Amino acid sequence: MEKTPITKEGLEKLKEELNVVKKVERPNNIKDIEEARAHGDISENAEYNAAKEKQAFLEGRMNKLEEIISSAEVIEVDEGPLERVVFGATVEIDQVSNDDVDVSVYTLVGLNESDPFNDMISVTSPLGAALIGKKVGDIIELRAPGGRRSFEILNIRGT
Repeated sequence: MEKTPITKEGLEKLKEELNVVKKVERPNNIKDIEEARAHGDISENAEYNAAKEKQAFLEGRMNKLEEIISSAEVIEVDEGPLERVVFGATVEIDQVSNDDVDVSVYTLVGLNESDPFNDMISVTSPLGAALIGKKVGDIIELRAPGGRRSFEILNIRGT
């Protein structure tokens, strides 16, 4: 089985989610199925059908989480400033292809923990892959839907 890089925090969140699915959501779903079954004819029982659909979703999510956790390889990142961008680093970049100061801060994480809305991007994303191995002052260029964009690396730090 191929190992997938993940941060310690990312692995803990996945384990916590798995625990909630197993110990809270699945037992609640079983109760919902029993209650819906008690209402009689299950062939036209919307509550029963919804509970069974949720059961399938929960089982699928539980299996996926177990698979991700079993293939996870925790990568530790040093604290403080770093010389180069590595997995788990937090990188401050400025879009230099425009005249405005447009600073963004991203943490490079594994595919299974990426959350662009919270500034956590996958090392396999176009931006993440372009940043890996670069150092402060380097300029990277990306093709984006709106055209080419250039970014300067301003700061790199560990967790």
